[in-house]
Amino acid sequence: MRVAGKAKPRKREGLAEAWDCTDRIFQSVPDTAWYDRPVPVRHRLLFYLGHVEAFDWNLMAPIGFTLPSFHQEFNRLFAFGIDPQADQLPNDKPSDWPSVDEVRQYVIQIRKTLEGVSNEISSLLLDVAIEHRLMHAETFTSLLHNLDQPLPLGARSLLSAKVSSPAPVPVMIDIPAGTATLGRRRRSIGSEDGIGSDGFGWDNEFHEHLVVVPSFAISKYKVTNAQYLTFVEAGAAPPFFWRRRHNRWFWRTLWGEIPLPLDWPVYVTHQEAAAYASWAGKFLPTEAQFHRAAYGTAMGEERRYPWGAAPPEAQRGNFNFQRWDPISVTASPLGESAWGVAQLVGNGWEWTATVFGPFPGFQPFPFYPGYSAPFFDGDHFVLKGGSSHTAARLLRRSFRNWFRPGHPYVYAGFRCVDN
Repeated sequence: MRVAGKAKPRKREGLAEAWDCTDRIFQSVPDTAWYDRPVPVRHRLLFYLGHVEAFDWNLMAPIGFTLPSFHQEFNRLFAFGIDPQADQLPNDKPSDWPSVDEVRQYVIQIRKTLEGVSNEISSLLLDVAIEHRLMHAETFTSLLHNLDQPLPLGARSLLSAKVSSPAPVPVMIDIPAGTATLGRRRRSIGSEDGIGSDGFGWDNEFHEHLVVVPSFAISKYKVTNAQYLTFVEAGAAPPFFWRRRHNRWFWRTLWGEIPLPLDWPVYVTHQEAAAYASWAGKFLPTEAQFHRAAYGTAMGEERRYPWGAAPPEAQRGNFNFQRWDPISVTASPLGESAWGVAQLVGNGWEWTATVFGPFPGFQPFPFYPGYSAPFFDGDHFVLKGGSSHTAARLLRRSFRNWFRPGHPYVYAGFRCVDN
């Protein structure tokens, strides 16, 4: 295995910023909720408080340096998350877990130790630790969204000011035939690390390859709550984030229910997205079609982001923890692609028709072989783009997310294509 060189100061600062990110979200958890399991197929909330630190320790200690373990039991207890089927739910009890104070002391000790040897940690391992933590910041927020009681308003550090506006008229945009570049280029032939020619990437992002994409049409906007409401009124089940009270529809935020914002993107499962597309006489886009619509141009070159080369900023879309909630699908025109397709990055992940699998030349990380390969099982679908809780560094073109088709808790919407 090739391990990247010693960490640069900016990378160490990135880890501290990622610590701050998860700390802010953990601080919003009521003291009485740490032993709750808001999502039946996931661990109790307390697990995630210890997991991100245990992951950092278990990743870095054996490879980056040699230090004695100070809590081997916790290193094992908090090592791995779960992705069980609905008929394989965990059955642990709150009494099986340590106290919140014990876990917090564990976190403090690990951070103190890692800070003392930060100059010895490779850039590659820091990238893995930072992005793993930022991904958990998003998934943990989605767990909080399913608590029996809304979060107290006092925890609300990111305000969500809802401005009512009508849902847009659906528009289809023609995308001419061309190629889409999927994945990223390795730094050198035969390289096994996660550093591509232009920076870090997870194992499933390699290797770069071209896909020929025939012409198609894609919806300019993500499917809205208003459009999906018509589907529900025709007999479909309501999405997970909706509630019906006194013959009115509401959207369940982290802080309580608000009248259903018709111009927000609908968040649904892959199964629901595919059912709506079929009902509308259309399809879900493939991963390659998404790339063509998001990054392709009429001149043939491909953009770094849908809007161009500029880094992700607030005027480009709803991402990087700017807000807790979605915004209107029409709210960020400066983030549109070269074809005029809106919000392909941010404001909700987008389901694709592509089953999650390896790219040509796939090689698992030797130090983290279980990141992607166990999910190449035909039962997970690729999502692209990002949500309001997706960190800016995860918005890169090659990044791939994946979930089971019936998973309702992810901040994921969709758009339709005509082939």
